[in-house]
Amino acid sequence: MASKTAGGQLEDRWRDILSVHARTMCEIDRALHPHGLGASDFEVLDMLATAAPEEGEQCRVQNLVGRVHLSQSALSRLIARLEKDGLVTRSVCMEDRRGVWVSLTARGRDLHAEVLPLQRAALSRTLGGEPPRPGSGRSPR
Repeated sequence: MASKTAGGQLEDRWRDILSVHARTMCEIDRALHPHGLGASDFEVLDMLATAAPEEGEQCRVQNLVGRVHLSQSALSRLIARLEKDGLVTRSVCMEDRRGVWVSLTARGRDLHAEVLPLQRAALSRTLGGEPPRPGSGRSPR
């Protein structure tokens, strides 16, 4: 059998990446669904918990845009849904009225802490490696 061309090998690698991504997102969705969250919801909560680790700290929505795999409008809708659920608050940036701040509420911070081990276990199941240690908090990315 003829060996694959460089383009064919790249195509195979790309399909493998997409397959792993799809399986991982589905696994996270399954794990978090009983808590009313999906993978993208968790990702935003996780980024906010990292960017603003202390209660009351805020993060500009624009800083999240480049870090999540959502369009700006999809991210805005997701944040609106999280706000409706009482997990985040939004406010207008007083220095730049075009900017929007977002922060975790106490409820959002508690839910993030509750589901973090579930998300990490889902990552471990789909991506391999050691399962997270109980009580270890955040695992390295």
